[in-house]
Amino acid sequence: MTVTPSTNPLIAHRRVLTASLVGTSIEFYDFYIYATAAALVFGPLFFPAEDAAAQLLLSYASFGLAFIARPVGAAVFGHFGDRVGRKSTLVASLLLMGGSTVLIAFLPTYAQIGWAAPLILCLLRFGQGLGLGGEWGGASLLAVENAPPGWAGRFGMFPPLGAPIGFIAANGFFLILGLTMSDASFRAWGWRLPFLASAALVFVGLWVRLKLAETPAFAAEAARGALPKVPIAQLLKHDLRSTIAGTFGVIACFALFYIATAFALGYGTTTLGHSRQSFLIVELLAIPFLAAGIILSCTLSDRFGTPAMLRWGFAGAVLAGLTMGPMLGAASLVIVWAWLSFALFVMGFAYGPLGAWLPSLFGAGVRYTGVSLTFNLGGIIGGALAPIIAQALAARGGLALVGAYLVVAAALSLGGLMLVRRQPAI
Repeated sequence: MTVTPSTNPLIAHRRVLTASLVGTSIEFYDFYIYATAAALVFGPLFFPAEDAAAQLLLSYASFGLAFIARPVGAAVFGHFGDRVGRKSTLVASLLLMGGSTVLIAFLPTYAQIGWAAPLILCLLRFGQGLGLGGEWGGASLLAVENAPPGWAGRFGMFPPLGAPIGFIAANGFFLILGLTMSDASFRAWGWRLPFLASAALVFVGLWVRLKLAETPAFAAEAARGALPKVPIAQLLKHDLRSTIAGTFGVIACFALFYIATAFALGYGTTTLGHSRQSFLIVELLAIPFLAAGIILSCTLSDRFGTPAMLRWGFAGAVLAGLTMGPMLGAASLVIVWAWLSFALFVMGFAYGPLGAWLPSLFGAGVRYTGVSLTFNLGGIIGGALAPIIAQALAARGGLALVGAYLVVAAALSLGGLMLVRRQPAI
């Protein structure tokens, strides 16, 4: 039977779903170009040190700074998202993230202005984190609060799909630059181009989002006069258990992703000696498996529930950790690609259903704050610390210890899932 636009919710709500997808794609593009540049060039350009490994560690530390900013952004943007509305808050978060990214394109290096260079870089990185802190949660609510009954998982998959799209755009840009210019030119000025391109992408995102209306759930709360004066206070007073559960529930997906991307890229091109272009190609060929995992898990979640899909993702993270040493450390890039593909596929199962699961933990009046805080607090544990801890563990005991870190992250997320007493529902 042919499905008409009027009976297919995905088609009927295409503007809302496009806005949630485009916005997070741009936000993640901005975030990932920093992660890629941190792994490739920021160490020697902005952080003086005798040891190349120390430079890389300092660069990863600046990368992790945004994860500290994200809960702050979650609290600020969450407050206005629950008090003023989803639409205007999402526009503001996009402007802050995009503006910080574009300014990095014009930043002088340490050799030019000394310690002011890494200081300004860290401030702009903090601005990126503030913007992203309000982005993912709002985009998820935009999708899920417009979903008809039984479609929360499929609507909720659109914001998570911004991750692979943004990653492909970011690393694809760096790959093209690597193939078309010399190393000297890339380090001198070529790395700035992806940051500069963010200006055009933000313009597209704003054009899409400014055409939206408020979500039905927020409009109903506002009409009843039920909007809390201080959403975060109400959240911590009445929804502390859900906040803890959501925070731990997202750790595994962050750890999987940033170890399989930022850490793997830095480790593969330094310790293992693979060329930058070759490793970027391998990662680009693996990232579609993340999209496949998101689509499959979110589609199945509407039938079997989001907790079931998350459990599969956490189990896969354990297996990815156990196989990391022999596969990621292999001399063959084919074996490396196989591990990255598997890790990102199961990461899709640990990540995609979060778009519907996290909003289901909170009432509409504190939902923006709750989703944003849990997602970004979990990001500190699983994302900000992942490349730093992985680099330190690899230097001390090799990839087997990094794999053990993934196993621990999966166990923490499973514990968070077990804190939810009942099957959540929007």
